[in-house]
Amino acid sequence: MNKGNLIDKVASEAKITKVQANAAIDAFLSSTTTALKKGERVVLVGFGTFMVTKRAARKGRNPQTGKVINIAARKVVRFRTGAELSKKVK
Repeated sequence: MNKGNLIDKVASEAKITKVQANAAIDAFLSSTTTALKKGERVVLVGFGTFMVTKRAARKGRNPQTGKVINIAARKVVRFRTGAELSKKVK
């Protein structure tokens, strides 16, 4: 499902226009991004949790040459599914 399909689905299930659904989805994405940038967690009970974790620096290999390279430390976004979502997907 892409963003367009999601907008259509939200609009039909919430009985709102596609413009309103697009605005709601954009607001959710913007709010989530802002919270994650601040280092906060975004918890949607039953669905899951978005969080930022730190990945340590490490050594890797260039697959073409086999040469060892250094991979810098960085922050990554993680998603942990909630219990309800996990049960429904099984």
